[in-house]
Amino acid sequence: MYSSVLALLALQSLTAASPIASRNLVRKSVTELDQAAFEEAQQPDNTATKAFSGTQIRTSSGQCLFVDELSGDFRANLTPIQVADCGSTDGQGWDVITAGKHNNVEGSMLVVSTLTNACFNFDPRRASGNQVLLFSCGGRADGGGDVTNSQLFPFNGTSGPLTFSPENDPQSCFTVKGSVVDIAPCDAANADQQFTFDGTAAAGGNAPTATDTPTSQTGVDVTATPTAPATTPAATASPAATTDAAAGGIPNPTEAVPVSRAGGVLQPTAVAESQERDDTATRAFTSVSIKAPNGQCLFIDPTAGDFRENLIPVSLVDCAGTPNEKFDVIMAGKHNNAQDSALIVSSLTNGCISFDGRRPAGDTVTLFSCGGRAAGEGETNNGQLVPFTGGTSLVFAPESERNATCIVAGNGRLDSAPCANDGSQVFTILA
Repeated sequence: MYSSVLALLALQSLTAASPIASRNLVRKSVTELDQAAFEEAQQPDNTATKAFSGTQIRTSSGQCLFVDELSGDFRANLTPIQVADCGSTDGQGWDVITAGKHNNVEGSMLVVSTLTNACFNFDPRRASGNQVLLFSCGGRADGGGDVTNSQLFPFNGTSGPLTFSPENDPQSCFTVKGSVVDIAPCDAANADQQFTFDGTAAAGGNAPTATDTPTSQTGVDVTATPTAPATTPAATASPAATTDAAAGGIPNPTEAVPVSRAGGVLQPTAVAESQERDDTATRAFTSVSIKAPNGQCLFIDPTAGDFRENLIPVSLVDCAGTPNEKFDVIMAGKHNNAQDSALIVSSLTNGCISFDGRRPAGDTVTLFSCGGRAAGEGETNNGQLVPFTGGTSLVFAPESERNATCIVAGNGRLDSAPCANDGSQVFTILA
């Protein structure tokens, strides 16, 4: 009995002495970054105007904000903003940007980690307690975004004390809760919402590095699989399916294989989470081919996107009836709550044909997780809904565009153009 008590006291002493236990730091999410994908997603804006560079951000209690680059995903996105004693960790350096590529709003600031180049970001669509994170500046996971108000905060030019109230929710403020920063209704009397830029050069200002071979976040062993080089998210990043591949079809992988977009290697567990089939949906058609106005059929190459099978270009090939050419037309379900509308869903991958006007020209039409969220947690997205009341004729006029922009047959893949309203953009369901 006596020895048991001594052992318990010793354990408590060790726990109290441990700096990790006392700070309750967030566990790491990845063991290393995919360096190519990281560099693409977190590009520094060398043209930016900075009010502060490499400053620490102090809380009202005198601690400092920091980021651990391995606490998010393989691109250093979705990393929490943590709190620790000043100087006790890397990642405590921050730039305050008042103008630049990702900030075109006067009187506003971006707060950017000097370690990862990612921005403070508030996303109310995420689960409670996980809405305040660092994310690629501009709001696109692959670094292709321009400006988003989820990353802009009012700024009066002083070092504070000040609050971080995101412009997409000006009634809410970043709030220290334990060892992380969270969100709460703004309260002038709440000291946990007060922060100060102290101008002190912080430790850990260099961008992280990674080994040459990325490690899967999902436990899939990819060390023996060569990775495809990461490329910028342009129209040429994921070429349309070749004629030979289209003729024989391309199977949906069930293990880690190289993919074309940034991310290097397909991760089957992440795919299963992102591309979940809606078995409750009402389907007007199941596993049908869709012919474009040029006489070719839509085709999906599961390896032409990212590690989740997102951002896959919708190719155009000579109709051959392969599984890659098959689609479901969903009239109602988890991701379609709009009357007289349809989702066009790949029967092979379960991704939805999506329009996103924020993407580069030539790459605005891709296959993406139904609901519009990369990890599959989205509900409905009007860039994926198109008008449909039945029949076998279909005009891809995304509801987000209000009949101004339509999805059309482009050069080897689907593209977007102004709606013609003359019958020249009608697709045919081959039922």
